Amino acid sequence: MSEQRMSNYTIKPMTRADLAVAIDWAAAEGWNPGLQDADCFYAADASGFLMGWLEEEPIAAISVVKYGSTFGFLGFYIVRPEFRGRGYGWQLWQAGLATLEGRTVGLDGVVDQQSNYLKSGFQLAYRNIRYEGQRGTAIAPADPAVVSIASLDFAQVLAYDRPFFPDDRTAFLQGWLAQPDSTAVAYVQDQAILGYGMLRPCRQGYKIGPLFADTPAIADTLFQHFIAHVPAGQPFYLDVPEVNEAAVALAQRYGLTSMFETARMYLPEPPQLPTERIFGVTTFELG
Repeated sequence: MSEQRMSNYTIKPMTRADLAVAIDWAAAEGWNPGLQDADCFYAADASGFLMGWLEEEPIAAISVVKYGSTFGFLGFYIVRPEFRGRGYGWQLWQAGLATLEGRTVGLDGVVDQQSNYLKSGFQLAYRNIRYEGQRGTAIAPADPAVVSIASLDFAQVLAYDRPFFPDDRTAFLQGWLAQPDSTAVAYVQDQAILGYGMLRPCRQGYKIGPLFADTPAIADTLFQHFIAHVPAGQPFYLDVPEVNEAAVALAQRYGLTSMFETARMYLPEPPQLPTERIFGVTTFELG
């Protein structure tokens, strides 16, 4: 994307260092990014991050990451608080969407922006609820069906993941599932993957995501495995599609507390995804 000049306001692609700044902004907004998110996100699509500059000062960010040839996900839509209400975010929004023209676009919108997204043509698919829990002292027994992702053929993992996402996300998953200090496992029976997910360290505590499973029982087994790897006393978080009643029941069964919600929205219309098997969203920022 070429630089766009609007008086003394400039929009241009982020460098990797710029993305680190945007992630700090996300942390200040309370989004609690993962410790390794910047590297994983940038590897997914280095051209998919734009920053707005006022003179030489970065003031706004957006991510418009492209997957395959048909899908894009919009996130990191942040204007620094002291620069809000002046149109800088809207100009960045328009520039970002222009890079995704012709694709289906997804986003997880904060509540106070949902009406604006609707005006831009996005349709509400469902709500995602962030739940918080805290690791107790009880540890579930190990299940031999739960194996490390690293022990599997990565092509098999990609094949299992494919129905859960609107287009190919190989580059993203290669980095995402190999993060340092993370726990990435699958549930395997008769050499077939029936569920998988990951736990990663964040600025505060740990996040589980994704958590995909063919049955609620398999999701429960994977969930127990993840919380067993959370240090005692540390919080953990699970982002649940509200339309999956079994996922909501899982969070409630373990006493997790609802923190906030987002609206999963799509332009021009929602893709058909197996939400009944999505027990945890991968990430609000990249889908």
